[in-house]
Amino acid sequence: MTRPPKLILVIVGDQLRADHLGFGGMELAHTPNLDTLAATGTVFDRAHVTNPICMPSRATLATGRWPSVHGTRTNGVPLDPTAETVMSGLRRSGWHTAAVGKLHLQTMGWPAEDFQLAEIAATNPESIDPALVDARGGRLGHRYDWEDLRRHRDELVEMPDDYYGFASSELVVGHGDRASGHYAHWLKEKGVDPAPLAGHANSAFPSRLWDQVWTTGVPVELGTSAFVAERTVNQINAAATREGPTFIFASFPDPHHPFCPPPAFAGLVSPQDIPLPSTFHQAPEGLPAHIQYLLAHRGTPHADPMFSFAATEEQFREAMVAEIGLMATLDAAVGQMLTAITAAGLADQTTIVFTADHGDMFGDHGLMLKHHVHYEGVTRVPLVIAGQGARPHRTDALVSNADIVPTIFELAGVAGHRGIQGRSLVPVLDGSTTTHRDAVLIEEDQPFGATNLPGPVRIRTLITDEGRLTIYHGTDEAEFYNHLVDPLEEDNRHRQAESAALVSNARDRMLCEVLSLADEGSRVLHGA
Repeated sequence: MTRPPKLILVIVGDQLRADHLGFGGMELAHTPNLDTLAATGTVFDRAHVTNPICMPSRATLATGRWPSVHGTRTNGVPLDPTAETVMSGLRRSGWHTAAVGKLHLQTMGWPAEDFQLAEIAATNPESIDPALVDARGGRLGHRYDWEDLRRHRDELVEMPDDYYGFASSELVVGHGDRASGHYAHWLKEKGVDPAPLAGHANSAFPSRLWDQVWTTGVPVELGTSAFVAERTVNQINAAATREGPTFIFASFPDPHHPFCPPPAFAGLVSPQDIPLPSTFHQAPEGLPAHIQYLLAHRGTPHADPMFSFAATEEQFREAMVAEIGLMATLDAAVGQMLTAITAAGLADQTTIVFTADHGDMFGDHGLMLKHHVHYEGVTRVPLVIAGQGARPHRTDALVSNADIVPTIFELAGVAGHRGIQGRSLVPVLDGSTTTHRDAVLIEEDQPFGATNLPGPVRIRTLITDEGRLTIYHGTDEAEFYNHLVDPLEEDNRHRQAESAALVSNARDRMLCEVLSLADEGSRVLHGA
């Protein structure tokens, strides 16, 4: 193992598909800086998340553990403040650790989370009954409103000096052009009130088809990506003069919906130039009942803007144009970070990780957004590791985002913590091996249900070279796609007799993967 880098920079996009980037295959993408980064590093073309929902996946990026084990099994459940993280391990070993942007390790306290309480109360009331005590316990004395957007709007929140292992935290809370956090106070320092410029109602170019699409009135230099870039560059410059090594977690709230790019990047492509995914008009036969319901109500977004729905061609194309603008905005901000690294003299002493917390259906099989579906659009994310410790190449090794934490620890020369379930990617980075996993398990737990899918929802998916098996616990619904003959997952073969052996083998393998996730995070003190 070579010497550790002086700087490790982790860059995270929010709700970003692996194929919505130039290096991911999108010809209309405007992502030259990320494409250059990918060309100089290792691109993992088969990287999947442990859970395709924000908080569970982000807690995995912090701990290297699956959601069913680290405890943030769904949005709305904060990561235990006492949990060991990659940040806390690095900090104990002499690293300075800094967070910039969206963390979402605790709840953001926004209306969508309040909206869902009614559905939770109807399907899983004990999960929110204040009279009951949590089985996990151990949380007394801790605050859980450090990322509450309303608190950040009311006051300039001074973050703890050891927030999940971060020595400093400068946050963006929320999405779109009405985000809160330290970003909101950054705007105030500039004398800017974004209220009359932000939102669908104030937009000069609002979509008439979907209220999650508009062109913001907030100029690019005042947007959340500009804040993340500026504060990250500050941290890069400080790292250059700091005696010890530095870890920076720079997380953009884009391109998560609402899709509201700034004017400078809003019209990079025309809706007419956006091709439909080949599966956009897939027939509903053979699909689970809750997906059939969505397809039968095409063009009608869910009352909760977080939930998936079936889009019309026009809704999809407008959203795609806006997302391309958001990604171009993000890419320009990444370019500022890369320029700062070179200017600071750290180009040969830096390792960069670029990834996302989960994807977005974005028209595949006619659907948009996420929740209750495990198609590749939501489970596969970009993953690039470049700079010190990586070599330029692409790999089709099957990997999980749980593997990022042990990889960072190994590159940093730090032992890490007990119970990490990911596996270091260093052997793939240095060419020692071309394979990594023969199966990846994906979880999703929701305290509510959906039409034709009773709650609380529990979904488990197994992905192998042969295909995908998804089981909806408590129902007779399941999906099995044979990737050897059906890579686009258009034919659910779960009930087909000729696939019985493949389905049985996949179920057996899923059981093995579930068993492998038994928590080993506590030291055995004695034999009895």
